[in-house]
Amino acid sequence: MDVRLRELAARQRDLVAAWQLRRLGWSWDKVRYLSAEWVAVHNGVYALSYSPLSREQLRMAATLTAPYSYLNHYSAGAHYGIRQFDAPYETIVRPGNRGRARSDGLLIRYSTTLAGDTGTFAGIPITSPERTLIDIAANADPARPLREARRLKLVTPYSMAVSLEKHRGRRGTDNLKRLNDHYAGIPYSRCRSDAEAKALEILHDAGTPPDAVNERIAGEEADLIYRHPALIIEIDGPQFHQITAEDERKRARWENAGYTVRRIRSDDVYTAPSC
Repeated sequence: MDVRLRELAARQRDLVAAWQLRRLGWSWDKVRYLSAEWVAVHNGVYALSYSPLSREQLRMAATLTAPYSYLNHYSAGAHYGIRQFDAPYETIVRPGNRGRARSDGLLIRYSTTLAGDTGTFAGIPITSPERTLIDIAANADPARPLREARRLKLVTPYSMAVSLEKHRGRRGTDNLKRLNDHYAGIPYSRCRSDAEAKALEILHDAGTPPDAVNERIAGEEADLIYRHPALIIEIDGPQFHQITAEDERKRARWENAGYTVRRIRSDDVYTAPSC
């Protein structure tokens, strides 16, 4: 295999685009001849192996359909891990002022305001986390994506405020600005899950924020901690609390240290926050 082709494919999850090969100096005849042995993912985008493509490969393939293509909107949110997106297509954006288009398993948008709003994440071209949140806010509630972006340290209240000022007047930015300002002081990055982050918002709004989040009490990490009165609130999600004996051991240590322990199911944080 051509060394430059091998290096390109290695950077792009075993994917290459015809336009990239042309930039390497390949003739169209050479591209057509060799691509006949590859798997066409999109028009002019090929996988060099026959293995089923992962979702990340599909996202990378979407950005290879033309130069200066970036994951955006829901595909970008999913790639950052701040929003689920399971549709059978990917969303991308390119520079320009054309309307939206659907093509070959893609939803393509065009924008004249991409300068400073693009980069890469895990090797895939993508709009910035701040721009992604602004795009999402135009069509959906941005509360959970914003929480997750803060929790994962993708954005800060300041970086979000700067981007919101840049895109002032876009649909959804007023709501996103309100959330960003209102919850600026919450330590989302201390949380292990969105349920914990949501609980902090509820307690913030009630005027009863905890004194500490995910710190050790009697040698065991506790979710939400109040010093006076001595209270620990555990948000019980199945991915964190699968072993009852372990939970009871922690409870005993905390109670021996003088703390009352209260457990709340993670689902109840969203459906019954007053509990």
